[in-house]
Amino acid sequence: MATEIAQTTGAQYTAILGLGVYRPARVVTNDEVAGPIDSSDEWIHTRSGIRTRRFADETETIHSMSVAAARGALDAAGIAADQVDCVIVATSTHLLLTPAAGPRIATELGTNGSAAFDISAGCAGFCHGLAMASDLIRGGTSSYVLVIGVEKLTDTVNPTDRGTAFLFADGAGTVVVGPADAAGIGPTVWGSDGTQHHAIRQDKDWMEFFAEIDEKGTDAVRPYLAMEGTAVFRWAAHSLEKVCRDAVDRAGLSTDDLNAMIPHQANGRIIEIMARVLKLPEDCALADDIEEAGNTSAASIPLAMEALLRTGRSKPGDSALLIAFGAGLSYAAQVVTLPPFSPPRPLS
Repeated sequence: MATEIAQTTGAQYTAILGLGVYRPARVVTNDEVAGPIDSSDEWIHTRSGIRTRRFADETETIHSMSVAAARGALDAAGIAADQVDCVIVATSTHLLLTPAAGPRIATELGTNGSAAFDISAGCAGFCHGLAMASDLIRGGTSSYVLVIGVEKLTDTVNPTDRGTAFLFADGAGTVVVGPADAAGIGPTVWGSDGTQHHAIRQDKDWMEFFAEIDEKGTDAVRPYLAMEGTAVFRWAAHSLEKVCRDAVDRAGLSTDDLNAMIPHQANGRIIEIMARVLKLPEDCALADDIEEAGNTSAASIPLAMEALLRTGRSKPGDSALLIAFGAGLSYAAQVVTLPPFSPPRPLS
C-alpha cells in the first residue's frame, strides 16, 4: 500500500488587512526631466498624464523603502512582524542576481525566520504576489503574508531616453494578507504574452555588456530599461478589457458593484481608455496617482490604492478592481476589499 502524504488546508477566506507605502522625499517636476530629452511640461503631461514623480536618493534603497512601507502595513493591520511567515517582494530593480531582496527585508522587519523571496513579473508583480499570498494562506502553507511592490527605476532608466526618462519613478507599497471572515480577495485572472517580450525590456543582457567592456573598455554603455511605447499602448487597449471583465465575473460581481478601479499607473491615456470601455459607474473612483507619482511599476498599485484612501475618494471596505500589466508581457487582475491604511512614513 502506498504511503499517504498528509495535506494541509488553511483559511476559507483571505483579505488585505493593512496597507503601507513609502514615497521618496524628492519631488521631480516635468520641467526637470524635460531638458535632457528636449521636451516640455506640456508634451509630457499630454502624453502621459504625469506632472510630478518621486526620485529616490542613495539612502532610499529597495531594502529601506520596503521596510518603511511594510512597517506601515503591519501597523495598519494590527499584526506583529513575528506573526508574518512569508514575505513576497515584487520588483524588477533589485540589481543583484542573488541573493534576493526578500530575506534581508524580512530579517530587518523582525519576522523571525519567515520564508522570503522575490518575484519578477514587471509592473504586474504586485498583483501576482497578491494572488500567491492568498493561495498560500488558503492552502495552509502560511498564516500572514507581506506582499511588497518596490522599485527604484531611476537606477535603470537612461535620463536622455525620450521614451522612458519622463515616465518612470521610485517608491514602495506593502500589504498584509491574512485570514478573514469573508472573502476580501477575489479569484485572480492572470497570464502572459511572450510574443511581446521585446516591448519592455533591458536593452542588452549582462553577457553582452561584459563583452562590450572587453572590447571598448570605459566606452562601453551600460544596460538600460527600454520600452516600445506604441506596442505596449496597443496591446493594453486591445487585451485588457477582457481581463478586467473576467476578474469581475469570477468575483461574482458586475462593474456596477465596483466602488473603485485601481489600474497599474502606466499612462494616463491607457487608464482613461480602460475606464471608458468598462463603462464604470459615475461614482466609481478611478485611481490617477500617476499624475503625482509617475509610473512606479510593481509599486504603482499599492501607491495608487493609498492615494485613493488618503484623499477620501475611497474608504476601507470598498470593493476595487486591481489590474496590472507589464514586462513579459504579463498581466494579472483581481477584485479586492480595500483595507485600513497608514499614511506615508519616513525611513526609520
